Amino acid sequence: MFDSYDRHILNLLQEDGRITNLELAERVGLSSAAAWRRVKALEEAGVIRKYTALLDANKIARGLRAMLSVSLVRHMPECKQAFEDAVRSYPEVLQCFAVTGSADFMLLVAVEDMTVYDAFLNEKIFTLEGVGQAHTHFALREIKNDTVFALDARRQAGEK
Repeated sequence: MFDSYDRHILNLLQEDGRITNLELAERVGLSSAAAWRRVKALEEAGVIRKYTALLDANKIARGLRAMLSVSLVRHMPECKQAFEDAVRSYPEVLQCFAVTGSADFMLLVAVEDMTVYDAFLNEKIFTLEGVGQAHTHFALREIKNDTVFALDARRQAGEK
């Protein structure tokens, strides 16, 4: 899977995606060329999906965040696929997961205010064929919002 160099590279890139290759190499203990090759290999393998900037939702007028659970009335593959395709196109939806339990999908939605959220529900979610129920939980305050996967730099099970 990953050796300790790869995990160290991934940890550093998660902390600062704008780190220079030279600084990355120095901090990992590799040559610049070796570090670059490893990063490229991780990108090509799809481990590193993309580089991005994390924005403050409140400062860009997306401070109302809601967790929306959606249940479908029909569980045929084409209904699920239509829902998934539609949700992927909605910029208000930051994340969407197919889940187990009392709902079929859980969405993280970020919008400007309650009026915009009401329009999102009524004009987008409730107009989708097959949507049966939707339940919303609004975020009162943010306790933790992290994008970093903790990768142990020590040897993991199965590593050679």
